[in-house]
Amino acid sequence: MPLQIVRNDITKMKVDAIVNAANSSLLGGGGVDGAIHRAAGPKLLEECKGLHGCEIGSAKITKGYNLPCKYVIHAVGPIWQGGSFGEREKLVSCYKTALKLAKEHDCESVAFPLISSGAYGYPKDKALKVAIETISDFLFENDMTVYIAVFDRSAYRISEKLFSDIEEYIDDNYVDLHTHIKAELRRIPPLAELEASEAIRSREVPYSAKLTTMPSLDDAVRRLDESFSEMLLRKIDESGMTDAQCYKKANIDRKLFSKIRSDKLYKPSKPTAIAFAIALELSLTETKDMLMKAGFALSHSSKFDVIIEYFIEHGNYNIFEINEALFAFDQSLLGA
Repeated sequence: MPLQIVRNDITKMKVDAIVNAANSSLLGGGGVDGAIHRAAGPKLLEECKGLHGCEIGSAKITKGYNLPCKYVIHAVGPIWQGGSFGEREKLVSCYKTALKLAKEHDCESVAFPLISSGAYGYPKDKALKVAIETISDFLFENDMTVYIAVFDRSAYRISEKLFSDIEEYIDDNYVDLHTHIKAELRRIPPLAELEASEAIRSREVPYSAKLTTMPSLDDAVRRLDESFSEMLLRKIDESGMTDAQCYKKANIDRKLFSKIRSDKLYKPSKPTAIAFAIALELSLTETKDMLMKAGFALSHSSKFDVIIEYFIEHGNYNIFEINEALFAFDQSLLGA
């Protein structure tokens, strides 16, 4: 997918360029900056000396030397002073300048840390929001794979309110799969117990719900007439979006979209199918219908599904914000 949040050591990522959260001297420091210089070796420092520093909000590029990347883009973020001294604008400028340099050097992939969120004190949830918004704006106009690399969970944080709201929604709606199984087995004749148990486990949908929500014959025939690919293309036409607008909004790679378009029987992964439903801003009912055509369903025995349902019910179709939340709850991300 074009934008991914990953837990990784940025110095070990095999991408075209990594971004260094540098200081204005470009001569190394602590945190990510120090780690990158140590991994790259002394030649990186030698090249940086010739750059004569960098202004806050800007970036400069060097070779990667001993790193597994071609380039290091050194971006100088602002020090947090409460938010009233242009910190956000300078941080946005960091990301924009770094992305521009990556594009100018024909980079197809680039990895960012959360710039300014360490020793410079920029609140992590605000730093993440700036990163997501700026990078996603760039990706709507450009083809590139961008990673936001966080070293561990303590280095990553969404807003406390969003986290608690989702957590409460999960508490209200999530039903442990084992609880589902036990409850359903009490209502099924003993001889059918084993078969039912396996069905519940494999399909992630309560067995009784399957029995009571079977479509009519006419509905079943109608649904068989349109494949996932056909429904997707129809919905794109109805939305007024272009194909490119849709797959970029869905955080889907162009090559994958081409496969789906050219093969009407293409079966996407569940995250990919949901990503298109989010991009098209489908209702919960329409989302379930699109998922069914891909062979999937939403279930309250899956935290991933419950989080998706939360965002749809709250009318929030920003796929990057959804992915922030999914990452925070240790779930798969939407996209290819």
